Amino acid sequence: MAENNKEQQNQVQIQLKPEVADGQYSNLAMINHSSSEFVIDFAHMLPIAPPQIFSRVIMAPEHAKRLLFALQENILRYEKEFGEIKLPAPPQAPEAGGRTAMPFGTGNA
Repeated sequence: MAENNKEQQNQVQIQLKPEVADGQYSNLAMINHSSSEFVIDFAHMLPIAPPQIFSRVIMAPEHAKRLLFALQENILRYEKEFGEIKLPAPPQAPEAGGRTAMPFGTGNA
């Protein structure tokens, strides 16, 4: 009985606002970091227009690493159910000095 109360106390109720529930499409993420935070800019890139950033997420390095682990775990689950996600060879880009801009259509195989 005490365990159930502990579990209920540890559960967080997360609210999803209607304007956020529909989501945003992104095919480009730009990531910057300092010693104290990671900044992830989400954008969509169309052939006829320059990329437009529509969301910026700022998080502590520890939270960025937790996000990395959560993405890895979910990609493994996805690939187990649907098969390997294949990526084309990444384009050769010059070093950006701590900044990573990777269209979601490219990446390491």
